Amino acid sequence: MTTRRIFIKRATMITAAGALPVGCFKPKHANDDIRVAICGLHGRGKDHLADMLKMDGVRIVALCDVDKYMLDKYEPSVVKAGFKAKLYTDYRKLCEDSEVDGIMIATPNHTHVLIAMTALQHGKHVYVEKPVSHNLVEGRKLVEAAAKRPKLIITHGMQRRSDPGWEEAFAWIKEGHIGKITLSRGLNYKKRESIGKLSTPRKVPSTVDYNLWCGPRPMIPVMREQFHYDWHWQWPYGNGDIGNQGPHQLDVARWALGQMELPKRVMSLGSRWGYTDDGETPNNQLAMFQFENGAPLLFDNRGLPAKDMNWKLEPSYRGVRIGNVIHCEGGYVAESKAYDLKGNTLKKFNLDDGAGHQRNWIAAMRQGSLLSDNHNVLQGHLSASLSQLANTSFRLGKKLLPAEVRERLQGDKEAQTTLEDFEANLLANKIDTKSENTIVGPWLSLDPVTEKFTGEFAEEANKLQEEEYREEFKLPEIV
Repeated sequence: MTTRRIFIKRATMITAAGALPVGCFKPKHANDDIRVAICGLHGRGKDHLADMLKMDGVRIVALCDVDKYMLDKYEPSVVKAGFKAKLYTDYRKLCEDSEVDGIMIATPNHTHVLIAMTALQHGKHVYVEKPVSHNLVEGRKLVEAAAKRPKLIITHGMQRRSDPGWEEAFAWIKEGHIGKITLSRGLNYKKRESIGKLSTPRKVPSTVDYNLWCGPRPMIPVMREQFHYDWHWQWPYGNGDIGNQGPHQLDVARWALGQMELPKRVMSLGSRWGYTDDGETPNNQLAMFQFENGAPLLFDNRGLPAKDMNWKLEPSYRGVRIGNVIHCEGGYVAESKAYDLKGNTLKKFNLDDGAGHQRNWIAAMRQGSLLSDNHNVLQGHLSASLSQLANTSFRLGKKLLPAEVRERLQGDKEAQTTLEDFEANLLANKIDTKSENTIVGPWLSLDPVTEKFTGEFAEEANKLQEEEYREEFKLPEIV
């Protein structure tokens, strides 16, 4: 019987060998341009549009957004580039358009998998922004759907996977220059202001189709001042900062460890400190992951720089505020440089933040296969899932005193040291965890093969992955 573990390993080897059974993509039109549509223009979508408009051999043929204002705003840039784009508010109509070869999805998190699977259903190539999914279950369904459409190129928005500098850094570590990896650390120290507190629901902007915006989620009243973007901090739509900026750093951290399965244990702690607003996700959060084999992974998210400090002096760890530090027996790699244990520079790596990532998607369509297994949507699923696992633990947590928190981290020296610094940063913001207790989630056990929680708290944890999908917006079946 073929287990998911064996399936994953076989798929990885096939892709890495360049033997994926797909045919070379041939655009069905005279000038050989690959015809691209951008779905979602409020955030990363506008950046993708700008990139695609500058790319040779690419023609923008459609724009899609539930907000008509955004369509009116960006259509002129397409016209100026010499293209004519159809305008859609409904992703389903876009996916049915026979004039579209590939769709770039940059909508809110809760619609990523829904739109991606609908696009696959209609034979479209897909680029889906991070996180590729809003929950663990739908992420796996997307991976399985992609396997059923081997002639279609589906990739993710983890652009660091196209950064040759990280490839070089990990190869250098594997050569043994600073010993084995002991801890892989992801960092996100990014200030997040309050999103405000409403006493009554906000009116939906007149240009927005709210039914389409909600998609699978219930059409509940809008309780946030800023309709766009601030959904990131509300559970029905977003995944907090660990699922916003975090997937980039979680992905690099997992990549360093070479892990192609989910961890066997996870625990997360934090809170939404410093203000009372309509946000639900933590603005400061620690997450610890333990795999079946190899070193652990730690993610450290802090959204409150010390008050009255220059923003440029916001807390950092070994010179990194947003990025990764890979700890090894004889030194460490902090973003673009490797150091010995005394902090002396050993080597520099040329990081470009994956500047060619979108071009690689276009090139993959032309050659008929992914350019690298780094671009496989499985990678996007696994790294998005790390944030979802951490949030699951957090959402099952309860408030604990500092001593009780340390007891939960007993035996993990690095986690306890990080916690001390974490609390010191909060104290600099006049937040004392002795009086404003930390929400601490339980250690959750997971079967990395079935991707189901096991043991104590399993029922509650698995339930959090079973989100509501309204009948009109259920995930399509890919056969």
